[in-house]
Amino acid sequence: MAAAVAPAARKRPAPDEAGSPADAGKKKRARYQFENIDDYEMLEEIGEGIFGVVAKARDRRTGAMVAVKWIRGGEFGENGTPNLPAVVREAGCLAACRGHPGIVQIKNVAKSEETGDLYIVMELAGPSLRSRLERRRQPFSEDETRDAMRQLLRAAEKLHATGTIHRDINPDNILVGADGALKICGFGCAMPARGVAGKTLLERLVEGATVQRQEKLDGTTMQYRSPEQLIWSRWYGPEGDIYALGCVMAELLTGGEPLFTATTEDDMIEQTLDLRDDIVTMGVEAFDDVMDHLSLAGREVLAGLLSYDSWERPTAADALKHRWFTEETKPPAAVEPEFPGFVVPLFTETGDK
Repeated sequence: MAAAVAPAARKRPAPDEAGSPADAGKKKRARYQFENIDDYEMLEEIGEGIFGVVAKARDRRTGAMVAVKWIRGGEFGENGTPNLPAVVREAGCLAACRGHPGIVQIKNVAKSEETGDLYIVMELAGPSLRSRLERRRQPFSEDETRDAMRQLLRAAEKLHATGTIHRDINPDNILVGADGALKICGFGCAMPARGVAGKTLLERLVEGATVQRQEKLDGTTMQYRSPEQLIWSRWYGPEGDIYALGCVMAELLTGGEPLFTATTEDDMIEQTLDLRDDIVTMGVEAFDDVMDHLSLAGREVLAGLLSYDSWERPTAADALKHRWFTEETKPPAAVEPEFPGFVVPLFTETGDK
């Protein structure tokens, strides 16, 4: 199994490649301390993406089952020198969220003494939400959707409170536990939100250009990107994660059918503009064709999350305060919407969902 989660062994650099003789005489304290990957027995591959391969493994010392992610090295995901900054960035974002039940927990970072490859050791949480949707093949009920979105928004609230932007939330990066608990994973694109008003200026971050190029290759995750990401805006913040959660919410309600189906950036931009126009002109009725089992309050939340302009989207904390999450009974149709960006159409007493 080791071959499935790591490249072929590479020889260490020859002594003359490691540094000058003067450097050899100097003793430097290691900046990072890593576990030995040999302490883990690789069992089977359970996931693969642009940034690495994830395997189910057993801790030889304790017998505990874990997930181990091998981080691809080199420029642009090629097998090469371990990408230490990328590993440190991803591990740091995970560590910042340590303790939250809605985010996969990091255990340690390990290194292969033979190849120098780096691995992130995490809890073993369960299958992806995408695989669950594919097996289920039917829409989530409103109550099921509300429960799932409450969990995901709480996780996003924690994530954003740490100053982190995930940038790749989609059903593949959401894990489903045995008890139905959802956990956000897949932090390969995650970045610290720095700069003006907590926005990220990607060009100023380490290897930001490489991350952009890698994202552009994946047409699946493109369907969950916010409009500002699609147009390659230099500045964006946690609002992009909120838009992605809106896409996930829509997919739950349609039984696994993505809200957007475009496979190119130009087509995706056109589809997001079409949705914006539909919401502006039709209000919550824009979702009638695909999710007529969703209440008015639920449609308000969905429309808010999917607002085209980032400043009109609620924060995760504000979304959780919406009556769809706080009220157990169905709100009256006459109640004004809590999120801007659309107008609630008139409903008859019998026509309200």
